[in-house]
Amino acid sequence: MEVHVLASGSDGNCTVIESDGEAIMIDAGISCRRIMSLMEKEGIDKDIVKAILITHEHTDHVSGAGATARKLNIPIVANEATFNASNLGNVQHWMYKSNSSLDIGQFHVTPLPTSHNAAEPNCYFTEVDDDKKVLVCTDTGKFSFQIEHALSIADVAVVEANYDQEMLVNGPYPYSLKALIGSDHGHMNNVDTAAALRRTMNGNPNRKVFLAHLSKTNNTPDTARQTVADGTGIRRFNIDCLEFPGDTRTIGVKG
Repeated sequence: MEVHVLASGSDGNCTVIESDGEAIMIDAGISCRRIMSLMEKEGIDKDIVKAILITHEHTDHVSGAGATARKLNIPIVANEATFNASNLGNVQHWMYKSNSSLDIGQFHVTPLPTSHNAAEPNCYFTEVDDDKKVLVCTDTGKFSFQIEHALSIADVAVVEANYDQEMLVNGPYPYSLKALIGSDHGHMNNVDTAAALRRTMNGNPNRKVFLAHLSKTNNTPDTARQTVADGTGIRRFNIDCLEFPGDTRTIGVKG
């Protein structure tokens, strides 16, 4: 199995999980043309993508979803509130209820509610063949018990480390936006993400950690990695993230 992080951050988010000739896409917050280009760069056959799962309706997660779904002739998978808020145009739609698992090809997917300022946001815990597990969880102000349980057994954890607390406080954003970002319905900071990773370390000692949705204004890759390393004891070179605009990453998981 491979987890391809094609985009991650306020400029757009898109992740593809691939296994044995099938794939699912989580979010499509960059243009369809860009998604096609990045999939080709990463060696992903566009014809194997079975569906696009949407976490929530914010532009950096859905801006390319409608066009990509039509281009690939695949469905959008989202709960009703998220789909209705996303304005995706004429697309196929598979609906689910939060906390209710669904199967897409070989992928067993469980949507887990997140805490974010959106209609009905979710993250996704994906299992393949009962022995390969991926959590993709961004855009949440806190991790629920269910999310931390998924985090504890994941082989790959793509988790949000959006901001550094000091950078946010001293940064250029207006107070109201700072308050929202730092609230339980905003985003996770580096320290809180590190604490969650530390609490769940015993579940899978070989878990691969990828820090996602880093703020361009209130974080840096070095700051995020170092803070999480200091807070968990994980060696810094074992903590990954995107380094620059246009960067991508493929994370392999052996069966």
